[in-house]
Formats: sequence, C-alpha cells, structure tokens
Amino acid sequence: MIERVHLNILRQIERDGSLTAAARSLHLTQSALSHAIKKLETQSGARIWVREGRRVQLTAAGQHLLQAAERLLPQLERVDSVLADYASGEQGALRIGMECHPCYQWLLKVVKPYLHAWPGVDLDVIQQFRFGGMAALFNHDIDILVTPDPLEKSGVVFEPVFDYEQVLVVARDHPLAQRAYVNAADLGNQVLLSYPVDPTRLDIFTELLGPARAAPRKHKTIESTDIMLQMVAAGRGVAALPRWLVDEYAQRLPITAVRLGKRGIPKQIHLGVRGPDLELRPVAGFLELAASVSGDPKTTLQMTIR
Repeated sequence: MIERVHLNILRQIERDGSLTAAARSLHLTQSALSHAIKKLETQSGARIWVREGRRVQLTAAGQHLLQAAERLLPQLERVDSVLADYASGEQGALRIGMECHPCYQWLLKVVKPYLHAWPGVDLDVIQQFRFGGMAALFNHDIDILVTPDPLEKSGVVFEPVFDYEQVLVVARDHPLAQRAYVNAADLGNQVLLSYPVDPTRLDIFTELLGPARAAPRKHKTIESTDIMLQMVAAGRGVAALPRWLVDEYAQRLPITAVRLGKRGIPKQIHLGVRGPDLELRPVAGFLELAASVSGDPKTTLQMTIR
C-alpha cells in the first residue's frame, strides 16, 4: 500500500512548503502528486492532507507518514548509494560523525593512512546533527560516530580506541600552572572557555564543578580549538581539553596542562557503528586502523552488541 513515492511527496512538501514547489522539485506534475496521495487515501481509508488553497495541511495520519518518511528515506537512499557503488565497482564513501570537537585533531591522524589503504573509499566528516549523533547513526546519515560519551542502545556497537585524560589547560605563567591538580573551588574566579556544547555534556561541569555545586566566574564558548588555545596562552581564560591535544599545542604555545581533581578525569574515544555494518570491510578497516593509529593496536577487535 505505502510506496516510496508517497514518502518522497510528503517529505518534499515539508521541505518546499507547497504542492506546486514539491512537484517542481520531484519533476512531476501537480496532478500526478495529488493523484498518488488520493490513491493512497482510497486504499488506506485515511485522509492524508486537507487542501488550503495552494497549500496542503497534513492530517494526523499525514503527520505520522511524514515522520516515517524522515526516518525511512535516508536509509533507503543509503541502500541505493551502496548498490550503485557495487554496480560501478566502487566501494563508496564512509561518513564519519563527530560528537567530540577536539577529536577532529585525532581523526586527522587516521584519515591519511585510511585513504592510502582504501583508495576506493572517500571520507566525509559531519559535525552538525539535526537530532544528535546517535539519531544520525540510526537514521543512516552517518556510518561511524566518534564520541567520548557512548550510549547503550540495542543494535549499536561501540569500540574504545583511545584512552586519554581530560585536563585544565592554562598559560605557563598562570597562578594555577604550578599546581599538581585543581579543585572546583580553584575555578571560581576563572573565565572558562569551552566549545559550544551544552554544559551537561562537558566533563568539567559533570565531573568537577557540578558535584561541588561550583561555577566559574564566567563561561565563554569558542568553536575553534586554535583560537581557544591562543586565548588561553594570552591569559584570557582556561579550558578543559584532552592532555594529548594540550601536549601537541604546548610545543608552539606557552600553555601547560594541570590535572582536574586529585584523581583526574580519565576518558576514552569511542567509535560507534550499527551492528550489521561490522560486516562491511571499509567500516571494519576504519575501526582497526583507528585503534592502531591511536597507539592501542588490536589484531582482533573485541566488540559486543549492546
């Protein structure tokens, strides 16, 4: 009863705002679109939309169908793409989703050897998600999710590939630079710089400041790692970043790392994939190479579907 064309029509109307514009985008006549939906309404017995001049208003059934279209069409389009790649002899593209801003620097270390090892596979990196990284993975918008905060979901596999420590980065002449570690109270008079991420997803808030019911004097967000660390070097603020990233920048900037809390904040970078995709050689190859490049070589990836 439900055909792919019905899903395409509703999604295109949602995108373009009118039946006329959707028909133009789909290279169909307006009457052909109307006839297709009318046939579906007759077969299902459910009203899909109500006409309001040149516009259409979706009914509750139509809204349900639109939500299904937004969920299913990306998966079908991904299948089309993979089949086309097989038909042409190409292995296609691997789409990497990033939920970790500083992890982009780490990813660059994996990209070069991967492109060399897999000449038939292109890489695309996506950092903005409509509904979050996990939703993008489930909706087939991405193939691999890079995240320091894996979520247990049925059918998704997470592999830890790189251990690191989250630290406070300060200028070398900063009063806190000589400390063995800092507590939450030490940040009460500091300007804290961070990526534009909700504080509930920032370790310095969830692991240090939150439990102590403390807060920095001011919290500023900056998208660029380079600008953030230039600001730190100039004494304009402090930031919480992975130690390995701070060590790299400390070779050319007057900055240093200080442990967050007496025990520190240990973290891991995880790569998440859909369980069935582990059988895809380009995906498995990326996971294996990522673990090796991270300094944690694995001959066999120990994965479990959660």
